[in-house]
Amino acid sequence: MTELLYQTDAYLRDFTAVVTGVDADTHGVTLDRTAFYPGGGGQPCDEGVLQAGDQSYRVKEVRKGNVHVIDGDDLPAVGDSVIGVIDWERRHKLMRTHTAMHILCGVVWRDYGASVTGGNMEVLAGRMDFEFERLPPETIADIEQKINAEIANARDVRVKILPREEAFQIPDLIRTKINLLPEGITEVRTVEIVGLDLQADGGTHVANTSEVGRIRITDYKSKGGINKRLYVEIDMPS
Repeated sequence: MTELLYQTDAYLRDFTAVVTGVDADTHGVTLDRTAFYPGGGGQPCDEGVLQAGDQSYRVKEVRKGNVHVIDGDDLPAVGDSVIGVIDWERRHKLMRTHTAMHILCGVVWRDYGASVTGGNMEVLAGRMDFEFERLPPETIADIEQKINAEIANARDVRVKILPREEAFQIPDLIRTKINLLPEGITEVRTVEIVGLDLQADGGTHVANTSEVGRIRITDYKSKGGINKRLYVEIDMPS
């Protein structure tokens, strides 16, 4: 089992590890511990570097199963000690983006009772789909005002890892229309924006909503039926 350092410390920028496997097909390596997020829940994977002695390997992708895909011809060997260095500027922007999406989800759920039907994000941009029968411009403007009020409220963001049975006693823990947690998962990681939102989530987040920056709703589309899509972009914090 790989120790997933990012689950408990999203601010960890570098770490030491040992190469436990080499995958020639993917041109990747597995590690005994990692701070690289492999992507999931709409959040892209991390990028960065593995350093082994004088050799530096660029990590261009991280896949499920802890496979760190290396750019270039060479690979470190099984048993090599490495230092992993996260592309922090990119990671922190993704953390801000992911927390912004939870703020949006939390406000829409709290004030309109609308479930999430899908979502995706890039660096400082994303989109989220909700079950709205109608979504007039004045409601969109109201949502934008409310989500930025939550940033100004400087709410703490807390992460916990709970036994599955305990986690599923939390009302409305799963906000998507389909429960995406497989039956074999024995522990559930939760992300709470204190006083606003609590969800099962595996991604990386900032520690306080004040880190996010202003959220702008830049576009809206009706995806048919009661499925409405909001596009957002995130500005630098003031």
